[in-house]
Amino acid sequence: MAFTLPPLPYAYDALEPAIDQETMTFHHDKHHQAYVDNLNKAVDADASLQGKSLEDLFAAISTAPKAVRNNGGGHWNHALFWELLAPAGQGGEPSAELAAAIDRDLGGLDKFKEDFNAAGAGQFGSGWAWLIVQDGKLKVTSTPNQDNPLMDVAEQKGAVVLGADVWEHAYYLKYQNRRPEYLKAFWTVVNWNKANALFAAATA
Repeated sequence: MAFTLPPLPYAYDALEPAIDQETMTFHHDKHHQAYVDNLNKAVDADASLQGKSLEDLFAAISTAPKAVRNNGGGHWNHALFWELLAPAGQGGEPSAELAAAIDRDLGGLDKFKEDFNAAGAGQFGSGWAWLIVQDGKLKVTSTPNQDNPLMDVAEQKGAVVLGADVWEHAYYLKYQNRRPEYLKAFWTVVNWNKANALFAAATA
């Protein structure tokens, strides 16, 4: 069963001005498609990997070929990332439960956003910033390249609630080297409804 590229859940220009149409088109149609294609090639070449979900692969990713780690992570991370974004005004707000956990574990919403942006801006080279549930508590973390907190190689493991792509291809056409400016704009298009659902599932 080959992995496939999911369609964007909105139009390419739906996240403007935070994320421009040209970036979304390249990011989804070219970059994400390449991860899917290369993941399928890598899995096809190794019978022991075939038929496994990405989550199963991530649990033992340290023993998998590097192409599976890089492209499997790229596929999973991006498929979730598209769902964690929504046109401005359509993403809702943190649920009462998530807001209470942010207050309890992260010092409130403003402090959380500040720390999340710092994790993203401070990730050397390419990578991701994450909000995860770890041992029942929220934690802000980051990963290099296309790693994620589900992988056995991750320094901080947990269930993902929110993630932001800080690879240059996610923002460079519009923001050039201004990654902090991109991360600030990210909050205007966060799909809290999806984050709420992920948090509820992680804490059920």
